[in-house]
Amino acid sequence: MKSEKFIIGLGNPGKTYKNNRHNIGFLFIEEVANKYGLKLNKKNKLFCNYCEYFIDDVNYRLFMPSTFMNNSGDSVKAIIDWYKINPEKLFIIVDDIDLPFGKIRFRKKGGSGGHNGLKSIIDKIKTKEFKRIRIGIGSPPDLEKEKRSNTISHVLGDFSSREKLNLDEIFKKIIESIEKWDTINNEIIISQLNTFSTSRKDAI
Repeated sequence: MKSEKFIIGLGNPGKTYKNNRHNIGFLFIEEVANKYGLKLNKKNKLFCNYCEYFIDDVNYRLFMPSTFMNNSGDSVKAIIDWYKINPEKLFIIVDDIDLPFGKIRFRKKGGSGGHNGLKSIIDKIKTKEFKRIRIGIGSPPDLEKEKRSNTISHVLGDFSSREKLNLDEIFKKIIESIEKWDTINNEIIISQLNTFSTSRKDAI
């Protein structure tokens, strides 16, 4: 039986949110699809857009939930039920406001960390046992009286032109790591991801 990997990038659908920091999961999936010349197609029964590719007998399945971020669990549960897979096969790609821009954190399991997309997934599939890759988007200035509004405007704001210079490098590192998952010691891959920093210091 061929090996399968289920890679799910979280975000909000629609042009309004397309380049938002909160949509870094969507941007990642789109970048991988572009790399392999793939077209994302609607899968209404899975509440997502979908494409796939093969490398060395591994089937990589890419998903972008068409639900909004806070309902990501609806799509993830549908994917799990349809393919009859263990949640441990999932790689969930999300933004993280608590990490500096460009930093990566890989965890095999864990809580939501306050991320509504992860919270929705945990609530729907009733487990925390799935891999997640969090990509730092940095935090806004901490002006106490305006903290919440600053946070919302930051995550729903677009990446700056300087930040965009780093995204290709960040995404390349993540997809290379996922594609090496079955061939290299996982702890080495995790360590490399968690110590990653972009080479373009001028763009941070």
